[in-house]
Amino acid sequence: MADRLSIGLILPDVLGTYGDDGNALVLRQRARWRGLDAEIVRVGLGEAVPNDLDVYCIGGGEDSAQTLAAQHLIADGGLGRAAWAGRPIFAVCAGLQVLGESFRAGGRVYDGVGLIDATTAAMQNRAIGEVVSTPTGHGATAELTEPLTGFENHMGASILGREAKPLGRLRAGTGNMDESTFLDISDGQQQRASEGAVQGSVIATYMHGPALARNPQLADLLLAKAMGVSLAELEPLEIDAVTALRAERLAAAQG
Repeated sequence: MADRLSIGLILPDVLGTYGDDGNALVLRQRARWRGLDAEIVRVGLGEAVPNDLDVYCIGGGEDSAQTLAAQHLIADGGLGRAAWAGRPIFAVCAGLQVLGESFRAGGRVYDGVGLIDATTAAMQNRAIGEVVSTPTGHGATAELTEPLTGFENHMGASILGREAKPLGRLRAGTGNMDESTFLDISDGQQQRASEGAVQGSVIATYMHGPALARNPQLADLLLAKAMGVSLAELEPLEIDAVTALRAERLAAAQG
């Protein structure tokens, strides 16, 4: 088990609009609470993405920021090499869209990084509000058992291909797409109930919050993957404030 962790915060200068930088802070603090030496490595636009960090976080941003991020990540290739090496990557909102095959921004379609078999179109109405899902347990998320909760704020409709699986099944909120999108898809009813995506070592979601502050089990799963151990091998953490936050947000979303 590693006693030192490097946490990559990827392009926070362009994909840091919604406070998703906090996901890296949560990972660092939960690692430190367990006595690990953890550091955050910030990688800005124009800088090479190291392919040997232990875990990566990428957040949300506006249309123009997405296009800049996608162009940089495609040209650089470091995040792709990290994914191929099995390094855990956590992507939120625009991060999900950018890591897909393509996404729409400013009325145009742009190539994504291609780490998730998903294409993102535009919804008619913005999805905004609390979202709750039940983890599907696909792939890298097999050990997740607790409900997932966050705050969504997007107009992207992400359609999953055969290689990508949903992170969660919706209990409240819009998730990956709204009704105007799924009517045009052969498996639309199933896709309409989806939130996020899982493929290989990539876990992606539309949950802000930041998501890992509201979902400690998901945060610990990422830490476990980064350390090369199972979730069950991590020392449990009982943090009253986190428990209270989850209870409040789950009640608000489902009430």
